[in-house]
Amino acid sequence: MKMNKKYSQLGQLLISHFKEIIREPGIIFWGIVFPILMSLGLGIAFTQKQEVIRKVAVLETNDSAVLDSLLIIYMSDYADTNRMMTIENMQTGNTSFEFIPMNWHDALIALKRGVVNIIIAENDGKIEYRFDPLNPDAQLSYTKLNKYFITGTPVIIENTQNIQPLTLKGTRYIDFLIPGLLAMGIMMSTMWGLSYGMIEKRSKKLLRRMVATPMKKSYFLISIMTVRMTMNFIEAVLLIVFAWLVFDITIQGSIPALLAIFIAGNVGFAGLAFFISCRTAKTEIGNGLINVVVMPMMILSGIFFSYHNFPDSLIPYLRTLPLTMVADGMRSIFIEGAGFDQIVTPVAILMIGGTIFFSFGLRFFRWY
Repeated sequence: MKMNKKYSQLGQLLISHFKEIIREPGIIFWGIVFPILMSLGLGIAFTQKQEVIRKVAVLETNDSAVLDSLLIIYMSDYADTNRMMTIENMQTGNTSFEFIPMNWHDALIALKRGVVNIIIAENDGKIEYRFDPLNPDAQLSYTKLNKYFITGTPVIIENTQNIQPLTLKGTRYIDFLIPGLLAMGIMMSTMWGLSYGMIEKRSKKLLRRMVATPMKKSYFLISIMTVRMTMNFIEAVLLIVFAWLVFDITIQGSIPALLAIFIAGNVGFAGLAFFISCRTAKTEIGNGLINVVVMPMMILSGIFFSYHNFPDSLIPYLRTLPLTMVADGMRSIFIEGAGFDQIVTPVAILMIGGTIFFSFGLRFFRWY
């Protein structure tokens, strides 16, 4: 009889704890929704395409004669009239190459942005390849293209004399990564530092105590945003100095323009963070809301890999994400030498968007 009573108590405890867990939105999000979203986003980027499409820049002078001659002389049996070539493989999947005529400046910009990963040109009747030798994706493209450009048939010939390694600043992966990390640092620090910090203070009844003091409410909010922006600035400077010392990364564009996109990113994400935390009092709900905003942008905004891996139909929408605008703006300044003219649109959008979200957050803000 005592054993049955013990098992009954254990069963009731198990049921009560299970109900307690499944009622928490944060646990549901991290345990069920988040893995599904991660697999969906990364799957679309890398595994859901029926065939891989790699874009190749072809150096041109005045017209498309070089590109057309390459396709006619070397690959007439494989390339179509749309300047596309498809290598069929039943085991590894089809690989399509899209050849895009570009001048040297446009090709270099496309390479830095991740639109293309290899540049080809004709020199004295021979094909030359220009790419970052440390980029495995570019190496794979070179290996597949070189088999066909040698004889027109897929034979393996090791020939490195036609490779012109690109070691210019801005073409390395680390040059692509550092501006993305700066943008992600702004988002993560602002969203978690402001939004989660505000929710935690509300859940611990600290905001109730502060509002009872003779302080101005606006001063409290301004002080939090100012401190967070200052900390983001210090963190960004330290990362830039580290990247300069260790990887020899320099800012090729306008430093005032970089400061402008930095401030605009802080304002945009601060307004969004303030809006998310304006009424929530439970940290579990706040945790879920923040991650709903943060995690998709970490995957979709091209921080660790180019968002051009996603289908072309999604790219216009991905460019409208706040993190994408900050990352693209910083990359254009770091590795493309951009100035105010190139970043004025994203700066204006981020500033206006942040102001709108802040206004709505202030309108619906709850101190307790």
